[in-house]
Amino acid sequence: MSTLASLGTKPVKRAGADRRRYLIGLTGRYLTLLLMLVVMVGPIVWQFLTSIRGRTENVYDGVLPSQPTLDNYVRVAESFPLLQYVGNTLVVAVLAITSNLLFAAMGGYALSRAGWKGRKAVFTVLVATLMFPFESVMISMFLTVREMGLVDTLVGVWLPGAVSVLNIMIMRAAFLSVPQEVEEAAVLDGANEWTRFTRVFLPAAKGALAVVCITSFMGAWDDFLWPLLVLTNSDHYTLQLGLKSLAGATTVNDQRIIAAGAMAALLPMMLLFFALQRFFFKGVGEGAVKT
Repeated sequence: MSTLASLGTKPVKRAGADRRRYLIGLTGRYLTLLLMLVVMVGPIVWQFLTSIRGRTENVYDGVLPSQPTLDNYVRVAESFPLLQYVGNTLVVAVLAITSNLLFAAMGGYALSRAGWKGRKAVFTVLVATLMFPFESVMISMFLTVREMGLVDTLVGVWLPGAVSVLNIMIMRAAFLSVPQEVEEAAVLDGANEWTRFTRVFLPAAKGALAVVCITSFMGAWDDFLWPLLVLTNSDHYTLQLGLKSLAGATTVNDQRIIAAGAMAALLPMMLLFFALQRFFFKGVGEGAVKT
């Protein structure tokens, strides 16, 4: 009887140990997620709280502002031509989104189709270019833009980012995921190459197109180094250059105004991401790297 009783208690002890390990693991995962949340979102929250502090408050006096106000955002608009810089950045961003959607989709479609010589060589060369940082080709790009007479123009800011190799790879992977039977059915229906591209493949890659749209917008909106090299006239400044001039202005020495300007620059990206997040996460799966 004692032997049977001891055998009966072993599964209970094992189940208790498994449950403790599960709870420890679950707690560890949630603590890790909480730490990541604090590290990633904490600076944005701090920046926002700084941007709504009153003029008489100490920036580092507590976490929550005691006199919250939106007056700092008004002061940002009065300190430098915010709307003009936003307009310049939007011009570059719209051009970047349009060109990347067009050329990345066409390039990705071409690389996903078999039957033409040199496809693998082109793919290898494009992938190899991803190994070179922007700084290594920055000078040659500037010389090219200068020879084209595009220095100090918004077109000169946009041109190097007209199409991204990474976006081409994303679209290629998305098109490769389209079942071959769907294309064969379109061929049997008499659809030519352009019809298959526009009516079959593009609708099937909406998620990847959303990823291209978001990455292109973020790249154009956040870019600082290249506009700094190309633009000389302050009337052509993008928002990031404008914020740099705001932070370095002798007339503006208020962390609250700088924080308000940074939040004004962050808001459009957040709105775009939240508007397209459903397609974005779908596109991440569609755009998984395939060879």
